[in-house]
Formats: sequence, structure tokens, C-alpha cells
Amino acid sequence: MPLITVEASKSLSKEDKKKLIEDASQIVADAFGLPVQAITMIIYENKPENIGVGGKPVSEN
Repeated sequence: MPLITVEASKSLSKEDKKKLIEDASQIVADAFGLPVQAITMIIYENKPENIGVGGKPVSEN
């Protein structure tokens, strides 16, 4: 059973999360030849100050 994990510093609206889950799950289901019910997706929303890129916190960009 495929697992999709998304980590982001941006918080998505409930509607945007729903669309992301639906669309990404369907793409992965199609790629694996599985029913969409076999796909699990987890969205982690991280605070920008907890993510570093290029040696600096994202919150400083």
C-alpha cells in the first residue's frame, strides 16, 4: 500500500488539502495500478522557523 508524505512550511486551507489528497492519491493509484482506496497520504505542516534552507531559517527569507 503506497504512502504519500508531504511536508511543507505553508499551511493549506481545508479545501486545498482535500484537493491535494484527492489529486495526488489518484495519480499514485494510477501509477501503481491500484484502487485509490489503497493509497494513504499524510500532510505535515511545519512552522517556517523549524525549517532551514541554505543555512538559514525559512522564516528569515
